Amino acid sequence: MIESPVFAVMFTFGVYFLSSKLYSKFNFFLFNPILLSIVSIIVFLKIFNIDYNTYFAGAKIISFFLPVSVVALGVPLYLQLGEIKKRGFSIILSTIIGSIVGILSAALTAKYMGASREIVASIAPKSVTTPIAMSISDKIGGIPPLTAALVICTGIFGAILGPAILNLFKIKDKVAFGLAMGSASHGIGTARAAEEGQLEGAVSGLAISLNGVATAILTPILFKLIYLIL
Repeated sequence: MIESPVFAVMFTFGVYFLSSKLYSKFNFFLFNPILLSIVSIIVFLKIFNIDYNTYFAGAKIISFFLPVSVVALGVPLYLQLGEIKKRGFSIILSTIIGSIVGILSAALTAKYMGASREIVASIAPKSVTTPIAMSISDKIGGIPPLTAALVICTGIFGAILGPAILNLFKIKDKVAFGLAMGSASHGIGTARAAEEGQLEGAVSGLAISLNGVATAILTPILFKLIYLIL
């Protein structure tokens, strides 16, 4: 029974539901529903010795709705269009700067810690959504599966630590909050931003798209410059 596709779907939904309830009750950053769900599912699969491909045969039904959920981000964006238009230039400029910082901070840190060129290429696009990041990584000589894992880790840690860091630096503006979360930690960060309010969620969703375009253009350029200049 536990290896059936139906069980995989129900188990995934159940784990996430319970994780969300736990997070709502204690509001502790380490109880982030996505982090708890991932850890719980990994532990379950290991304990019962279930192959990941067997589990994913059912769980892929859930992944089918991922593109739909991304498109649905257009709804809050449309509702907040007036507010976003007022800050169009600053939003675009901030996203480009965020993209550059995201690429260089990761790539330079990895390079100066002795990582190979292949690893640096894999880590450079870690702040955009998985499909875009994997494509960029493949084009510049990285390892796409490693990039996918790094993207997920970036999203989780961004959702957990992002709000605390922004509060530490007294970033109270809703648009700034959304831009930071979307640019740094893509979809997972956007889900966290949406918890703060509709405007934060809308701007964060916009930042995902803008940062994806900026990172796709800038990563190959900056990656080459790193190895030409440094």
